[in-house]
Amino acid sequence: MITKPVKEWNKLIQKYLFFYRDGFFELPYLSNTPRIMVDSLIKIPVTRHKPLDQAIYTNNPFCKGVMHYREIEDGLWVLATNIDIKQNVIAKTLYDDAEVSDYYFLSFSVFEYEFPTGNTSADTATLLSKCWTFYKPKTEVSTYFYKGTTGKFCNFVFNKKWAENNLSSQILSRGHELQNFLNTDTGFLTWLDVVPNIDDTSKEIWRILEKNNTDSFDAINLKIEIHKIITAFFKTTLEDNRIQEYKSLSNIDYSNVAKAEKIVLHHLTSPFVGVENMALDVNVSPTKLKSIFKSVFGTSILQYHKEKNMLLAIQLMQNSNLPIKNIAVATGYESASKFTAAFKNRFNILPSEVLRPS
Repeated sequence: MITKPVKEWNKLIQKYLFFYRDGFFELPYLSNTPRIMVDSLIKIPVTRHKPLDQAIYTNNPFCKGVMHYREIEDGLWVLATNIDIKQNVIAKTLYDDAEVSDYYFLSFSVFEYEFPTGNTSADTATLLSKCWTFYKPKTEVSTYFYKGTTGKFCNFVFNKKWAENNLSSQILSRGHELQNFLNTDTGFLTWLDVVPNIDDTSKEIWRILEKNNTDSFDAINLKIEIHKIITAFFKTTLEDNRIQEYKSLSNIDYSNVAKAEKIVLHHLTSPFVGVENMALDVNVSPTKLKSIFKSVFGTSILQYHKEKNMLLAIQLMQNSNLPIKNIAVATGYESASKFTAAFKNRFNILPSEVLRPS
């Protein structure tokens, strides 16, 4: 949180922008409302605003990208970002206590990164990482981006009034459970992939947003697509006990969970480092870390490591000609046999049955 008003953001950004800490450069932004977020990003010295395009561009030593923003209807926005990461960056939400904060952020992201598969810089496979996140007003979120990654993410942002008018009626019998969840205090949840056909839908949203000519802007179709995504997301996730039984954590807890996930992702090519070691790095007890991590991700830290590890493995199978024994080593397994058993348990096929590149 910050207590100084938004009008002093120019002074605050000089203190916070790209501050180096723990191997990452900080990129802060205000998150009270979509309008305040857009205004805070416009005022960052390394951005360039094109009001007619409703787009914010940046190209600096740390990242390069563009964010398209649109207010779809009263209480509903879409913020779509395409970004290339040049240095390790941590994006951090900040809030102005003097301003209203009543917007929820639902984000879908697809990031590409190059994974080394040989002895030269040209020996790489392009891999994908997909993720859904949802956070409530006044929840401080830290998102780590690693150097060399590139990707897109769409934020579907709506306030409480819009949710009351649009979500409960569409979700029908589960509407009261959703309202109970939305009415709790802070909250931050993550899923790896929960909405069918989201790739095609997100591409259509990008196609519409990238039309710079406002005369040809397809607002009606954009509104329909976004309504479908938000409804599909909640229809699916309401089956998740995390929503039905959700209890808010503190913003410090959410920060510690983000640090723990960063450790997991940084060690995907090694055997699991252990909760006790991670807890020491995060500076919380192992019991506490296990509890808050499961609250956010819906799984244990070990299971999360295994799932991300297997997703890495199958993408290496599909996008490179690395021998299976090399993929086993690259994903932290002591032997090809243990890797094969884990792969078969996760995907119900043997690694040798995966279609490889020609």
